[in-house]
Amino acid sequence: MNFLAHLHLARGDDELMLGALLGDFVRGRRELWSWPAGIRNGIRLHRKIDRFTDHSRQVKSLRAEFGQPFRRYCGIIIDLAFDHELARNWHLYSTIPLVEFDRQVRAVLAPFEEQLPERLLRFMAYADRRGLFEAYRDEDEMLFSLAGIGTRLTRENPLHRAGEIWPDIRPAIRESCASFYPEAQSRVDALRKRRSTSTGS
Repeated sequence: MNFLAHLHLARGDDELMLGALLGDFVRGRRELWSWPAGIRNGIRLHRKIDRFTDHSRQVKSLRAEFGQPFRRYCGIIIDLAFDHELARNWHLYSTIPLVEFDRQVRAVLAPFEEQLPERLLRFMAYADRRGLFEAYRDEDEMLFSLAGIGTRLTRENPLHRAGEIWPDIRPAIRESCASFYPEAQSRVDALRKRRSTSTGS
């Protein structure tokens, strides 16, 4: 899953949400331990979510839907497609509007702006320009984001052509996300409850 899903699963805890965003930008133990404990927990949660997403039956089945030359990059496509599905069906998963959740994310980041990795700051500037995360509701915006990711990869890739296969994979994407995301919510809720119990917080 991509940024929106990670943030939603970490909602209600500012440090956990910041860690959810940092998960793709913090590398190694030295960088991890440079952050306070609550943010480290968010980074670790991000990594756990990535692991159980990749090993879920839904995502394994979905990967088989991709032929060449897209199969090598299907993980990236699935990540953004799941964020698109979450944004499109936000009303099923949240009691607050997505635009308000966007504002909450910016408020969480603001106190830490000087400490954030440059790559994350660049992404958030891009998100502000494009109206993310609300704009992920739009298929064209999601496909535009995929093409942008493709330009940042060192290897030549077909991400700018994802629109060619999107009509064919859309039904499987929607079915997989609708099945997987509630399971992800339950699993993360259990992880958070267990952590809260063990720390007494």
